[in-house]
Amino acid sequence: MDGDGISSATPTEEMNGSGNLMDFLDEPFPDVGTYEDFHTIDWLREKSRDTDRHRKITSKSKESIWEFIKSLLDAWSGWVVMLLIGLLSGTLAGVIDLAVDWMTDLKEGICLSALWYSHEQCCWTSNETTFDDRDKCPEWLKWAELMTGHSEGAGAYLLNYFLYILWALFFSFLAVSLVRVFAPYACGSGIPEIKTILSGFIIRGYLGKWTLLIKTVTLVLAVSSGLSLGKEGPLVHVACCCGNLFCSLFSKYSKNEGKRREVLSAAAAAGVSVAFGAPIGGVLFSLEEVSYYFPLKTLWRSFFAALVAAFTLRSINPFGNNRLVLFYVEYHTPWYMAELVPFILLGVFGGLWGTLFIRANIAWCRRRKTTQLGKYPVLEVIVVTGITAILAYPNPYTRRSTSELISELFNDCGALESSQLCDYYNNPNMTRPVDDIPDRPAGPGVYTALWQLALALIFKIVITIFTFGMKIPSGLFIPSMMAYHHHDWIIFKNWCRPGADCVTPGLYAMVGAAACLGGVTRMTVSLVVIMFELTGGLEYIVPLMAAAVTSKWVADAFGKEGIYEAHIQLNGYPYLDQDEFTHRTLATDVMRPRRSEPPLAVLTQDSTTVEDVETLIKDTDYNGFPVVVSRESERLIGFVQRRDLTLAIKNARQKQDGVVSNSVVYFTEDAPQLAPNNPQPLKLRRILNLSPFTVTDHTPMETVVDIFRKLGLRQCLVTRSGRLLGIITKKDVLRHMAQMMNQDPESIMFN
Repeated sequence: MDGDGISSATPTEEMNGSGNLMDFLDEPFPDVGTYEDFHTIDWLREKSRDTDRHRKITSKSKESIWEFIKSLLDAWSGWVVMLLIGLLSGTLAGVIDLAVDWMTDLKEGICLSALWYSHEQCCWTSNETTFDDRDKCPEWLKWAELMTGHSEGAGAYLLNYFLYILWALFFSFLAVSLVRVFAPYACGSGIPEIKTILSGFIIRGYLGKWTLLIKTVTLVLAVSSGLSLGKEGPLVHVACCCGNLFCSLFSKYSKNEGKRREVLSAAAAAGVSVAFGAPIGGVLFSLEEVSYYFPLKTLWRSFFAALVAAFTLRSINPFGNNRLVLFYVEYHTPWYMAELVPFILLGVFGGLWGTLFIRANIAWCRRRKTTQLGKYPVLEVIVVTGITAILAYPNPYTRRSTSELISELFNDCGALESSQLCDYYNNPNMTRPVDDIPDRPAGPGVYTALWQLALALIFKIVITIFTFGMKIPSGLFIPSMMAYHHHDWIIFKNWCRPGADCVTPGLYAMVGAAACLGGVTRMTVSLVVIMFELTGGLEYIVPLMAAAVTSKWVADAFGKEGIYEAHIQLNGYPYLDQDEFTHRTLATDVMRPRRSEPPLAVLTQDSTTVEDVETLIKDTDYNGFPVVVSRESERLIGFVQRRDLTLAIKNARQKQDGVVSNSVVYFTEDAPQLAPNNPQPLKLRRILNLSPFTVTDHTPMETVVDIFRKLGLRQCLVTRSGRLLGIITKKDVLRHMAQMMNQDPESIMFN
């Protein structure tokens, strides 16, 4: 490239040297450098624009006190945004928790003393509640008792059963209708899309105000309807919507897509922080699972946002236990070395279950996409809710909300437990307190509970496969955590000290939960941290790590992608994952145009007319065009974006006199020599990128893939000794990678 080309690559362009010609582009016009929907952003360009903005503010801050204050405000705006995100997402999470609690109980009955109380709150306030029957109090009436006056008997049971199903259907119908009418993007868990957006893709409206409002309301309805889904994934989406909302208040973030993604990464951390009450787990989740570009500055900001969000949720105290989650547990018993074997077996089970779940769920979602089924989302939700409610009501473990169930399974048996799982025979001659009694034989309640739990497990496994991916907000974490809870057996008599507790069943539940979740999502570090923040079980980091690593190994043996990557692939989003590219191909094998295709569409530096440019834009759908010295020499000068070109010509026709269809467009510093009767030329050097990324035709594709991944490029030009040969776009790279893995290259839908 010529010497002056490099020096003038800064966007702060000097006035052109041709005297009477005005370069209207020295004043930047609105929308230049923005992107269209379903396009990929150019990370390098966003970064250099932010650097220029920063340089300008720093140099101005020395001029006056007011400019100095403005520069301070600019520096603090990032922390202000984090504070706002934390406050709003914490508040929304608290409201969602309270609403879900109330509406889940509404399916079974109502509190007469205060309609807005849930079952538990209702009986707390009652003076007539006894300790043994703490779930029964005169203020709380089941629907049958309210309508007929009878609380026992077959008639009452059937009426309660019928109303339970009716409420569930009403909630889910309302949820799916709101999603369909007001915010189609509010369905699903949202994490696959957020991963794609954070990797530099634009989906307009996905993080908009309507999506935020509808997602919050429908999430409450969907979870309350008793469907097998969690609110954790959707809470990440909700937090990211909050992040996007506050970005629009500051031009630093609203005008720069790269900076905006730094805020969204931190918002994702705040989302996990309130979903699990795990602030540090949230930061690690954002780093390990969703973020594409995560500089150190974003790490601190994520930490701050997660802290504020957790603090806000704790102040609201939605569960009334002064904890951030419903199923906080504390274990104090140590675990034994020999127990590592069952922990690793749990990991193997988790990996196998994860693989099975991903394959079955993707097969079902693909079927939904390709058959008539996809045309009736409302009917699908109604049918699945109906089946779930009909099968869930008879079993006490599936009837209650999933979080309550996990809470009961994670908890240890103590003197205060009324759960059937704690129905062990008590020896009346024992003098020690109940929870300190070793090895009591299991009572009939334990056996009943065990077969009910086994049925609950099978039911949840099957129904979750069909539920995840429907047109309602649906998370995955909690259903996956349910999947392993049946290690309540005392097979470990040999290593128990006499008179001490032997095995902690709740611990097996916890490790099994981590293993299953690891198998489905392929998280490791963040998962372990989330689990021990969630349960407060610091001593059990080693079992959790063993289970998480084993489940990832086992699941990876069957297929590399977790559930989110699988959904990204299914939807054809342009996401470059971090896997190694090992094939021996060259840039020349991938670049366009191929031998059979027409030559590359290019612009020349000073001989193209406005009409030529407009025709080129109309006839092609490329995102941008290389600019060359002339068609004969094909020596590369730079690259210009399609959108900038369209906006620049439209703007020039409105604001600059004498620009007509046969005006010459030039990208050089000085105007070309034209005949006197020619119309006024149009200078567009300002929108030309003078340092486009280029590789030679013999560059190995693994290097090209690495460049695309690490620099976040949209396209890269292929040259040989300065002559332009072709272009490689992100889509070409993704198609090539799909082809190399024997997949359909046309499944990559977007630009």
